[in-house]
Amino acid sequence: MSYRALSLDGRVAVVTGGTSGIGRALAHGLAEAGADVVPTSRRRQEVERVADEVEARGRRTVRVTTDVTDRASLEAARDAVVAALGRVDILVNCAGMTKRRPSLEVSPEEWGTILDTNLTGTFRACQAFAPGMLERGWGRIVNIGSLSSFVGLFEVAAYTASKSAVAGLTRALAVEWGPRGVNVNAIAPGVFRTDLNAQLLDGTERGREFLLRTPARRFGRIEELAGTAVFLSSEAASFVNGEVIAVDGGFLASGVNQ
Repeated sequence: MSYRALSLDGRVAVVTGGTSGIGRALAHGLAEAGADVVPTSRRRQEVERVADEVEARGRRTVRVTTDVTDRASLEAARDAVVAALGRVDILVNCAGMTKRRPSLEVSPEEWGTILDTNLTGTFRACQAFAPGMLERGWGRIVNIGSLSSFVGLFEVAAYTASKSAVAGLTRALAVEWGPRGVNVNAIAPGVFRTDLNAQLLDGTERGREFLLRTPARRFGRIEELAGTAVFLSSEAASFVNGEVIAVDGGFLASGVNQ
């Protein structure tokens, strides 16, 4: 197999939650690998900004907003992308949320919102975008899991439950859709510094524990996730299906570190 199999030239990708943090970094990486990329989220201003960044990389895009808790918005976005770019080959599901709270204090509403966004929102997006892939017999879906897809994290029970379920959903869809040419995989990011979590990582015991548990002895840079997303979206991953690939600096391999 040629290394050209990693190229995404001619492919069309949609990234939900693609206007900030990990989603934005993956949108950039897919564009740099050759894909036309549609970064979408709820905020129009952010969609415009990241769409400009995609175009600055020489790729086409479509400016559409989506809310993964609203099926109609996902279907409208799909229709707009197909009308403008012809099809959707790649779906990356990055939209998500979390809230740290002792489990006994989590309200039914908060539990439901987190599960509806992280798990059911991922499923809604798959349902909206997969039919065209299945009809053509080729597609790549990349979900975003978490370290908590594998291990428990303190005081984020709803998030842990949702991301564990995303791993299971990934496997279930891979079994169902793999025979029809659509591979479904997931990335489980380790600890990556972003504007939202920098204070937590740099100034708390929780941050120090994350660092101690990471054999690389540093936190990740979000652009370090792009290579795995490009691989899973490419022809090079033609026989990779139903996997949850950790990009975590060794966190999940970690036992005693000193």
